[in-house]
This record gives sequence, C-alpha cells and structure tokens, in this order.
Amino acid sequence: MTACLAPQPPSTLPSRFRRLGKALGGAAASISLAVGVLAPAVPAFAQSQGPSFIRDTEVEEILHEDADPIFTAAGLDPRDIRILIVGDKDINAFATTGGNLGMSSGSVLALNTGTIIKADNPNELIGVIAHETGHIAGGHIARSGDGQKQALGTYILTMGLGVLAAAAGAPDAAFALIGNSGYFAALSMAGYTREQESRADQAAATYLDRAGQSGKGLVDFFDKMRYQEVFSDLKKYRFFVDHPLSGERIDALRVRVEALPHYKAVDSPEAIEKHRIMQAKLKAYMNLPQQTFIDYKETDASFAARYARAIAYYKALETDKAMKALDALIADHPDNPYLYEVKGQALFESGRAKEAEPAYRKAVQIKPSAPLLHLSLGQTLLALDDDKRVDEAVAELRRCIDLEGDNAFAWRQLAEAYDRKGEPGQARLAAAEQYFALGQMKDAKIFAARAREQLPKNTPQWRRATDIFLVANPTKDDLKGLSRDGGASFSGR
Repeated sequence: MTACLAPQPPSTLPSRFRRLGKALGGAAASISLAVGVLAPAVPAFAQSQGPSFIRDTEVEEILHEDADPIFTAAGLDPRDIRILIVGDKDINAFATTGGNLGMSSGSVLALNTGTIIKADNPNELIGVIAHETGHIAGGHIARSGDGQKQALGTYILTMGLGVLAAAAGAPDAAFALIGNSGYFAALSMAGYTREQESRADQAAATYLDRAGQSGKGLVDFFDKMRYQEVFSDLKKYRFFVDHPLSGERIDALRVRVEALPHYKAVDSPEAIEKHRIMQAKLKAYMNLPQQTFIDYKETDASFAARYARAIAYYKALETDKAMKALDALIADHPDNPYLYEVKGQALFESGRAKEAEPAYRKAVQIKPSAPLLHLSLGQTLLALDDDKRVDEAVAELRRCIDLEGDNAFAWRQLAEAYDRKGEPGQARLAAAEQYFALGQMKDAKIFAARAREQLPKNTPQWRRATDIFLVANPTKDDLKGLSRDGGASFSGR
C-alpha cells in the first residue's frame, strides 16, 4: 500500500499468482478509493464491492519481515510462500496451496486487513501467521468437501501499495483494467478439524520459540477474539468459523507457550513502529478520509499519523494539502521510497503526470528492486503522451517484468507502448503474455497467433509466441495449421 492504492490490473501480481487469474497482480478492486491505479501512478489499493486482494510493496515487506523467520523455523523456504493481503475488515486468515488458486506451485498464506489492523502488536500478528504456517507445514491444506469456498471478487490493482483501486465500475479504473472477469479468483477456504487446529497451535508455539518470538501474542489474540465472539451477537468472525476456538484449546496453548524459553520475549521498538505504520496505511486507504482524521488527529505528530493524514488528504482530493503533508514527511525521511510513491500516485491521479514522474523516478532510484515502482514509472511515462519517452517507458516496464514475469498489467502497458512505437508483432506478443498471465487462454492463443504473423520467423519472440500458442489449449485444427505452415498464417480462432 505504499502510497498509492489504486486499482491495478491483474498483471501487477507477482508471477506466482498467474494462475489466480493472473490477476492478483494488481487490482485491489474492492476498496474503491480511487481510480488511479491503472495509470502510471497506480496505487495499491482498490475497492469494489467485495473482498479484494491488495498489493503494496511496503506492507508486503513488513509482513515478510514478520513471517519469514517463522517460515524458516518451520523448515519452509520463504520464497515458496506467497503472502496475500485481502481487503476485508473482517478478521480472517487462511492457508491454501498454489494449486487451489491456479498457481503452479507453492503455498499461500492470506491475511485479511482486518486481522492486521486488529492485532495490537507485531507478536499477535506473528502468532496468527505461525498458526497458519502450522497448517502449511502440517499438510492440512485441502479443499473442503462441503464446498466451503468463498468467491473473492478481485481486481488487483496495486502498484506497490500505492495502488488504490478504482471502484469497480469507474471508467478510469476499469479501463479494461483488463477489465475482465479474469481478475476474479475463487479461493478455497480451508475448514480444519479440531485435531488439525490443535496440531497447528502446538506447531505455532514451536516455530515462534525457534524464531525467538513469544507465543503470548497468539494466545492473547485468540483470547481477545474469543471473548468478543462469546459476548457479542453482533459479529461472528469468519476466522473462528473455520478455526473454532474453545476455552480448553486456549488454555492448552497457554500452558505450552508459558513453558517455552522465549515466552517473555517482547517486540522491538522498530517492529512496533513498522506495525503501526502498516496499520495506519491500510486504515487510511480503506476508510473514508473523515474517519482517518478522527483516528489520527492533527495533534498526533507521529510518523504513522502524519502518513495516514497525507493519504486521507489525497483520497479527499485535497491534492495540495496532500503534497504539503508528504513534502514535510519527505524532508524528515528523504530516503523513504514509499513517500515518493504516494506522492506520485496522488499527482498522477490528479491529472498531473508530468509532476508525478520525478516522484516515481525517485522512488525507483531508492528501491530499484521493487517491480511495482518500475510499473508506476513506466505507466506515468506513457501517460505523458510524448513519443520521445516511449522507449524509456518500455525499459521501465521491462524491468518490472524481469522482476515479476507474469505481471499482467505490465504486459498490457507494454503492448500499448509497442503499438505506439509501430511494432505490431511485439505489441501482439505482449498482449498474448498479458492474457496468459491472467489465465485467459483463448485470448492468449489468439494474440499469440497474431504475433506470429507479425514477427520475423524463428526469432526468440516468434518462438515465445509459438510456446504460448501451444500451451493455450490449441484445437486439432490449430495444430494442423501450425505444422502445415510453421504457424505463420493461422488465425488462432
């Protein structure tokens, strides 16, 4: 959620989400804040009418700092586990396999924004992560036979936290947003047995201790949420439907963690500050500006509060106030790439792409390893409508794709850039890559066929178009045409 929460097309999701409609790439469609995402200054939050996936470089980094030591303690490779942020204020977290999401491999740990926001400290959130890691490491992930599936309509628009989704239906944001149902992904919500829950609890306690963390946060979080469930008929949290709690279970977990060596370990001041910043950013992007100003009053001079208010000004379309607030933050923290990202998003969504460019360029300069920042800069350069900047836009989009090969939105933008350069073969190939990343094989096949007609035969690009065509469920007639002429003329339809 780095500064710009804007809708991002499926293409913005990391490569592992390719099968998830390959859409997870960017469109956080449910939060409906603004439509800037698809454009260069695309922020990372989006909201439409249901839960949505949110991508934000800053938030994802903080979550991985919390989670990776737990994954390692469980004997898992952090690179094989994708953390998904679900834009939903309800409390929930779940683990599933990449295959359940259409991904080729790996595991997925999903966290609702409500869970992140309601965790009083890093240790509570890390405890929840450790519990879900117990399900992953214990092999508990499976589709529920009774059809416990929750369709999470999702446009993932995120350009680094920066992407706020243009509410579904907003023309800008939809701008084809790759606007298809390709962004919708059905996630299987795993229902676990009581035995599996108990095992996941015990495993979580072990992983937390191995990582030097206390298990107190997990017990506190469970206890707090259990109390609310028992004494309030107003809210039943999804998490406790899938992960039923009982007093006995909490007591057993408490006894276990209190006996472990690191029970008295506490969060570092740095971890607490990052947790507050993450919560402030999520709340500012998801809530109405008025609510943010109530939650983070002008008298609160903390970084998190100032950050939240700057985002609220931007969301309230008070761009000049947002710029003043962001510039003051940047003066105090000149090496924070996410402040420049939010600034770029706010300017871009205000129709000031030329002013957004230097902000995004600075963000990329500070953090060149963040693909979503390159995507935002590339989009912004294209929005300048200056043919002399197209080659530079192509270079930035290529850097994004080098880091996230199945970022559908980046491929979409690249197709537009090549069309403007007068390179139809490359443009059709990029479009084929976009649809392939989204899992829309029919369209991928069509554009791969068109690319083959335009590209020089036997070049790497021509061979790539052939590869996409061959894995996009070609018919027997398609294959006959391919063998007959090398694929130079068939339509792919």
